[in-house]
Amino acid sequence: MNAPDRYERFVVPEGMKKVSYERDQKIMNAATFTVQREDHTIGNVVRMQLHRDPSVLFAGYRLPHPLQYKLVIKIQTTSQSSPMQAYNLAVNDLDKELDHLKQVFQEEINQKQSEYY
Repeated sequence: MNAPDRYERFVVPEGMKKVSYERDQKIMNAATFTVQREDHTIGNVVRMQLHRDPSVLFAGYRLPHPLQYKLVIKIQTTSQSSPMQAYNLAVNDLDKELDHLKQVFQEEINQKQSEYY
């Protein structure tokens, strides 16, 4: 069969960086981040979190090809911020939000289990 092995969708090969950064030479305060072995799930969440930041002028993502397991995120910011700062802030905010969601979920599970038993 012509399709690549399933594990290639998720496992980052040895020696390859998970995230790479490249400044845009034509547009001020713009950059491209390439995230290996990710898809629309992460791309859309990061894009939406970037849109919450008032210093972000543009945030978008694309998957170059269905058989290439990488995500390309483009970010343009105002002069008060850099794309790297915006990306790091978005990822950190998402991490905090997911930790909070996990905590609330675990509290609800514990409450329901104590009611049941």
